[in-house]
Amino acid sequence: MIRVLVVDDDFMVARIHRGFVERVDGFEVVGTAQTGDEALALVGSLQPDLVLLDLYLPDAFGLDVVTRLRAAGQTCDVLVITAAKEADAVRGAVRQGVVGYLLKPFTFADLEQRLRTYAVERARDLGDELTQEQIDAAFGAPPVGRIAVALLPKGLSTETAEVVEAALRGASDTLSATECAEAVGISRVSARRYLEHFVASGRADVTLRYGSTGRPERRYRSR
Repeated sequence: MIRVLVVDDDFMVARIHRGFVERVDGFEVVGTAQTGDEALALVGSLQPDLVLLDLYLPDAFGLDVVTRLRAAGQTCDVLVITAAKEADAVRGAVRQGVVGYLLKPFTFADLEQRLRTYAVERARDLGDELTQEQIDAAFGAPPVGRIAVALLPKGLSTETAEVVEAALRGASDTLSATECAEAVGISRVSARRYLEHFVASGRADVTLRYGSTGRPERRYRSR
């Protein structure tokens, strides 16, 4: 289970976020905090894997809390959930290495996609010793939430593209469109559109698997 701490100054909002998280398989909320100081104390005592962090806290700006977490040696991941749309806040979050930035208000599906993407990324096993190709792939993989909208064809969403690509990178073998659709929770036709886009943009390779009858099956692998 991925252990989550929810941090929001509004206890009703925190309760809603907690309910959202607990609806996603593989995640559990281990605590909630309403201030920066409380968040720091709970991270120290509960050792969560992921912190859902509001930026507007009564005693501190959320990114300052991240700085204090790192100074204290805490390595938990942080997903920012905020109404802050300012470019400086977004740039600061990127510099702090947060795993995502979700604007309020949002739906359960919005948060679920990001949590599932995070779970896939977290599950990637890089091993103890890497080849140069694996190192290049690790540094070249886009952070969660960073696929540019401009690179997607009309009709494809950034959020779904992130989840599809994460499923592709997390697969131990090649994936078919049907397998990807089942893993992500979208239609096979939609999954194939995203997969073919990744092939066209150089983010994935495709091979053909021939059976005894019918058309060959297209199999996809992250590049």
